[in-house]
Amino acid sequence: MTGATRATQEHAHETDVLIIGCGIAGAAAALRLSRNHQRQITIVTRAREPEESNTRYAQGGIVTRGEDDSAERLVEDILAAGAGLSLPLAARILAEDGPELVREVLIEQAGVEFDRRPNGELAYGREGAHSRARVLHVGDATGRAIIKRLIALLQERPNVRIVTRATAVDLITFPHHANDPLKVYEPIACHGAYVFEQDGAARVRRYLAGATILAAGGLGRIFRYTSNPPGARGDGLAMAYRAGARVINAEYVQFHPTTLAVTDGEGFLISEAVRGEGGRLYTPDGRHFMDEYAPEWGDLAPRDVVARAIHHEMVEHGYPHVLLDIHSAMSAERIQERFPTIYAKCLDLGIDITRQPIPVVPAAHYFCGGVWADAWGHTTVENLYAVGEVACTGIHGANRLASTSLLEGLAWGDRAARDIVRAGADGRCLSASVVRADDVPRWEEAGTEEAADPALIWRDMRTIQHTMWHYVGLVRSARRLARALRDLTHLNQDIDSFYRVTRLNDALIGLRHSVQAALIVAEAAQHNRQSRGCHYRDNEKGAAVVWSAGDLPAL
Repeated sequence: MTGATRATQEHAHETDVLIIGCGIAGAAAALRLSRNHQRQITIVTRAREPEESNTRYAQGGIVTRGEDDSAERLVEDILAAGAGLSLPLAARILAEDGPELVREVLIEQAGVEFDRRPNGELAYGREGAHSRARVLHVGDATGRAIIKRLIALLQERPNVRIVTRATAVDLITFPHHANDPLKVYEPIACHGAYVFEQDGAARVRRYLAGATILAAGGLGRIFRYTSNPPGARGDGLAMAYRAGARVINAEYVQFHPTTLAVTDGEGFLISEAVRGEGGRLYTPDGRHFMDEYAPEWGDLAPRDVVARAIHHEMVEHGYPHVLLDIHSAMSAERIQERFPTIYAKCLDLGIDITRQPIPVVPAAHYFCGGVWADAWGHTTVENLYAVGEVACTGIHGANRLASTSLLEGLAWGDRAARDIVRAGADGRCLSASVVRADDVPRWEEAGTEEAADPALIWRDMRTIQHTMWHYVGLVRSARRLARALRDLTHLNQDIDSFYRVTRLNDALIGLRHSVQAALIVAEAAQHNRQSRGCHYRDNEKGAAVVWSAGDLPAL
């Protein structure tokens, strides 16, 4: 079947609200919107299973307010961890509205069974840079428990359609995608997205919507070593940027201090909750070092401080990793109860964490910047909202406070939905803003006869990941950033040429998104010469030693 013929058979899908992404932020928005059964909501996710997102891999927990706690204390901790760059208004919204949503949505509606004490009361954990114990958890698989229950609720709603294996290619914006180029469109407005449906005919289809919520997650996979799953490759950031949305704070990429440092365990997160429960960091020769870097906080210092401390110890002394000891602080039975996932994973790799320390290294973890979004999730593009990790609401500043990401996704997903409800004069949504299919061109496939070469895609993706890791990683310099931009700019040109003559698949779409996201981060890092939070500029002469998790010895 020719490209032209396939294009003529494509029919647009129309919906009141299109949600791109199915993590806690997208799910929370859909849950609120679906209360009106007349409103039609469509969720698209590139994954095979709707539960597959960064949310699923969140181990530590979700912040709320614990005993002897207050919104004011939580705001103070958020602002302190953000290194002076957090937006106080956003922090206050999170601290005041978030805990109530945890109770209403997660506990009461979704029935998430958070861990409790023997007396039946909720068990609160404490993590790095928190002044109080306020983190709810479900063992060490909190995100998985939350998203499983939210998806189950959505699947019961007849007005919610979840489309899996559907990869967003580009946002549909006017005037860029308007059939009438002479008509004046002010301001730039989003009317849905071009979505590649991986199954069946494997084609790009127009999804037209009155409002579009971008909840596509983060970009950890643009780095060689990361705690993120394969889908976190910057899709949402790249699409919003190309559509003309404002992007801010893109230089602030948080590196988690502790991921498992064995080859078969690459990218497996060792939750910050391990240190919250008394775990301590040691060098391989047994020296406890965190008090030297953060005397006040020790092992519970903010993530950027701990990650750089580990990085410095490894570079300075040539260590392949450092050690995280929890068995000295907890009984074997308690470790297996509190951290069953971590215990099982490590045991499979020959590490019994009830008897020996865990070898750990830092890895890219969370994107603190993103698409600019206000208190209600509005972006600078009309009818486009951004929520969750793809958005920058100002909460995280230069460094995210542990376990606030799930809460932000829940709060801003709900707030964006409430704003859409409020804007719907007819009681449904922004239905009057849904453009006609005749106004939007079909996806043009003519000239894309070549099959996507998996070897080229894999090699180009590896080049992006290694470039970002070595030149735009934990420690950055002017020389390394300049090299990164030269290499990425050249690669972007090659990928664009490849993309224009090749039949689409998910991997090729992701490659195009990833190189754009990498350029955005590298350019922001080069522009900002001030070290702050998780953006650290080394202005010393000479290149710093770059350690590679690929060189880690087998244990």
